[in-house]
Amino acid sequence: MVGSYDVESVEQKPVIVRVFLRKQSENIMTTSYFAASDKVKKAIETFQNFDVDTQLALFWFGYLDLKENLTPANSPSSQTTAEAVFNRIIAMSHEEQLQAQREIAGHANSEISQLYGGLDPSAKLDVWLRISQAMEDGRAIPVPEDYKLPENTKEFTQQVKSLEFEERVEFSRNVAFSMGSSSANN
Repeated sequence: MVGSYDVESVEQKPVIVRVFLRKQSENIMTTSYFAASDKVKKAIETFQNFDVDTQLALFWFGYLDLKENLTPANSPSSQTTAEAVFNRIIAMSHEEQLQAQREIAGHANSEISQLYGGLDPSAKLDVWLRISQAMEDGRAIPVPEDYKLPENTKEFTQQVKSLEFEERVEFSRNVAFSMGSSSANN
């Protein structure tokens, strides 16, 4: 698709599906996501098998791939709550920012992960868009310039590159939705 893509339209899929159980630290997590194509579901399952730092890097590179065509269109209340969580993260030192991102991606039972986990799906994606933009302009800790993805991600990156633009947005929304610690995700 050429031009802008209305991210909000992906959220309008009303069905949430419980997919599978996986062990995360000592806790069993049920991963939920909006109804997705089989290709997107497979990509999500593969993504969630990577360690947290690899997930964060893959999410960053996915943002770089999509950013030119994204036009966030979430509600004002979603924007306000996303901004509040983002501002908490951005006020931290770079090391603390990275730790907060790890806690969110890893479903840690921490304050920041619980705050994020309580957001609606649009706000969750908005937080990551804001973090990514802050990484670009230097306000948030960047991925090191010499960082290279692990070898075991090559097949996954090809899998995601084969998705249509809308499916990549759907993948990103589902990944963002599944992150964080809250009763909605447990």
